Amino acid sequence: MPSQTYIAMLRGINVSGKNMIKMPALAALFTELGLGNVKTYIQSGNVLFNRKSTSEQELAAEIGAAIKRVFDFEVETLVVSLPTLNAVLQGNPFINERNEEVAKLHATFLYQLPDAAQMAKIEPGKFLPDEFALVGETIYVFCPDGYGRTKLTNNFLKIS
Repeated sequence: MPSQTYIAMLRGINVSGKNMIKMPALAALFTELGLGNVKTYIQSGNVLFNRKSTSEQELAAEIGAAIKRVFDFEVETLVVSLPTLNAVLQGNPFINERNEEVAKLHATFLYQLPDAAQMAKIEPGKFLPDEFALVGETIYVFCPDGYGRTKLTNNFLKIS
């Protein structure tokens, strides 16, 4: 099987002194798991790597279990392949339908789709000028005044 590029996104590490993982230790763990060309991004918990093509969900479970075993805490782990990431970039409705400025756009990947009752609780007009659109398992966010001022943060967008 050919090698595929993936990105692992670990939520909730290195935030406010909790769930601390040094990036060299995280990179070493990924290498021990047999993942190739491992590269971390600052202290974010985002890791780029290669592996034989496999299920994104299986990789996320494998990485999450390894973190629990080695660092003794659980962390939400999401893995997306490069083709998935490209599809998300190409599917942004704020670009495709309105040609908004790329610097004002963001995407949040969901672990699971929110149910209709969760979505019904949200009043989109309440957040203007910021807007969002749910497309598949991705929430696209448009923040004309910048992401630092929006209420549509990842914590909000968990829609829990």
